[in-house]
Amino acid sequence: MSGSWSAWILVAAAGLAAGTAIGSATDALSAVQVLREGGCGGVVPAARALRHELALDAVAQQWAGGLPLAAAAERNGYPALATSGLHLSSSDVGILDVLRRSACRTVTSLDLRALGVFRQGIESWIVMSSDYRAPHLPPTAGRTAPYIPPAPATPPVPPVESTRAPAPRNPPAAVLASQALQLVNDVRARGARCGERTFAPAPPLALSGTLANAAFGHAADMAEHDYFEHRDLNGKSPADRVRALGYREKFVGENIAYGPKSVEEVVQGWLDSPGHCENIMDPRFAEMGIAYATGRSGRHGLYWVQVLAEPRA
Repeated sequence: MSGSWSAWILVAAAGLAAGTAIGSATDALSAVQVLREGGCGGVVPAARALRHELALDAVAQQWAGGLPLAAAAERNGYPALATSGLHLSSSDVGILDVLRRSACRTVTSLDLRALGVFRQGIESWIVMSSDYRAPHLPPTAGRTAPYIPPAPATPPVPPVESTRAPAPRNPPAAVLASQALQLVNDVRARGARCGERTFAPAPPLALSGTLANAAFGHAADMAEHDYFEHRDLNGKSPADRVRALGYREKFVGENIAYGPKSVEEVVQGWLDSPGHCENIMDPRFAEMGIAYATGRSGRHGLYWVQVLAEPRA
């Protein structure tokens, strides 16, 4: 599984702790290392401990402060596409369990090399990178984009043919949604194992045009502004976005991904990740919408969004 993946975890705490002081990040750091060294209790192969880098702590703090993760990574000298993040809400005693249930395979990836954490109240921002900070970058104060050296005096002759890979050819939105619904409902009908949790068969989902509009709106916004998070640049959550479209919800969940080139690949990727899989298998959900948008800025791949919800009666 390649690309970037993130799930809006429904079991996150309902509110934020008061205060602005930076708390201890020891528990979050230790939790990641314990899961890696123990293979999430033997579920996956054990992995070596990650190096704690203060520069990644800074990335996590800037991300928590509202800067998109990709921009915070590049500001501190890390390749954006080699950096991933987890934002979760949990007390000190519960953080290990939350990571084990919702992000086990994410934190135990063998590609990872380093991590950093920012903690405030009951919220933790964990940033991991498969690459160390680039040592050759100049000072980055006030810079939100990667350093680009000056162009040579005589620009190179452009190639006769473009070598850029063609954009993936995906079906029209209605066809794509029907394909995704079929894949999701097939799994719900069988039941599934999501990490350490086993889910019994769940009722089928129905497509919702409103949820599809919410999914497309967020996918297009991420693609346009080059970020990858559940909260948009205005601080709105998935529940906020569906509510703004007039949808009356009881529960809302969201899965997002960056990189997959087909609906089959993105659904399988979500099913392979415990937190995303749990959202798909949650029997409380009754409707879904799915959409994608092509990146227009620093990333040119596809941004995918799946919104799941149970409407009020």
